[in-house]
Amino acid sequence: MAAEDPQLAQQLAKTITEVSERASVLVREEIELAKAEIFAKLGKLLRGAVVGLVAGLFGVIALLYFLNGFAWLISIELFPRGKYYAGFFVMAVLLVILGAIAGFLAAKWLRAAAPPTPNMAIDEARKIRASVTGD
Repeated sequence: MAAEDPQLAQQLAKTITEVSERASVLVREEIELAKAEIFAKLGKLLRGAVVGLVAGLFGVIALLYFLNGFAWLISIELFPRGKYYAGFFVMAVLLVILGAIAGFLAAKWLRAAAPPTPNMAIDEARKIRASVTGD
């Protein structure tokens, strides 16, 4: 029995070293998974933002043409005596009101937006923790 104790201690030390190394590798892999997941989500977010900006630019240009035409229509129909500037002031007031509503909605939606989180990595870490603790 005394002869087996050094071998047992050596085997135990070897096992502990293996478990420690595997745990270290597992932690590194979980970190890499979290990074990959975050970068994938940020990539999708960036692509969506760029396409949204281009669509918004086209929308703004179209809106400028529409608003100019609408301001002229207001001027001609409501102020027929040559007070063309009045239609542009009416249009400006309407735009300020719409801008305030849009700003309020944007602030509300941005507050409700969740930051990108590595959900898969977090779930995997929970599973590993549960298997290690025996839950």
